[in-house]
Amino acid sequence: MSIVAKYDNIVLGENEIMIYISHLIPDEEMKELVEKTGAGVESIDFSIAYNLDRLDETIKSYEKRLKYIGTDDLIIHGPFLDLNPMTFDDDIRKVTMKRYSQALEGAKALGAKKIVYHSCFYPDAYYLIGWAERMADFYLELMEEGQNQNVEVLMENVFDRKWEPFAEVTERVNRSDFGLCFDAGHANCYSHATAKEWADGLRNRINHIHVHDNSGDDDLHLAMGQGTVPWEYILSLFSHRNDVTYTIECGDKDRILTTFRQLDEILAKG
Repeated sequence: MSIVAKYDNIVLGENEIMIYISHLIPDEEMKELVEKTGAGVESIDFSIAYNLDRLDETIKSYEKRLKYIGTDDLIIHGPFLDLNPMTFDDDIRKVTMKRYSQALEGAKALGAKKIVYHSCFYPDAYYLIGWAERMADFYLELMEEGQNQNVEVLMENVFDRKWEPFAEVTERVNRSDFGLCFDAGHANCYSHATAKEWADGLRNRINHIHVHDNSGDDDLHLAMGQGTVPWEYILSLFSHRNDVTYTIECGDKDRILTTFRQLDEILAKG
């Protein structure tokens, strides 16, 4: 299969591998980058409780911002602060479900293709016994209530030290519209397993990848190549799959462009 690289996106035959940019920078800079690269946007607005409390207003406002930026190709990053999907406390679970459902409603209203939720697992506070089972039950309830409407639900690793529980969650949920967002920078920084081991172990379950770099000691969200994440190896596992999407998670325009160029180049190699 031939691969043709262009400066906006990667083309695999007639199908695109889509790259997104996390909306961590001002709208004016996002507009400039979208015009230069043809990238989509991963919104962080629906991760903020204040915005979820004003959901209709947030949806209308973000719709206008997307029009200004110049794209309707969207992924939503869901809420995570103070939330816990596997909690044994019914009240905390209700609040978590409410926030996750609100973000999913926003994703549906804006036509987002995917929504990303953190695992919200804190290794020094929680145990893994029963974790995968409770997480799967939570996501099955969320997706049943949300009636997804073509929004793919993804769970992202953050402070997680092991990849195996993520595999168990996907096996228990067992739905084509549920998968994983692999954050290789988080794995490189926080996990006992290497980023390569995460990618190898979960490769058939990963449908979205957050792209940034660090040297393993701090989650700095550097440009690709400025740290020790083995990006060439990781991307080689996924470059043949046009269902896998990528979001550049750097909070600086120059880092974003550097990462885009390198991501473009590596994916084009196949």
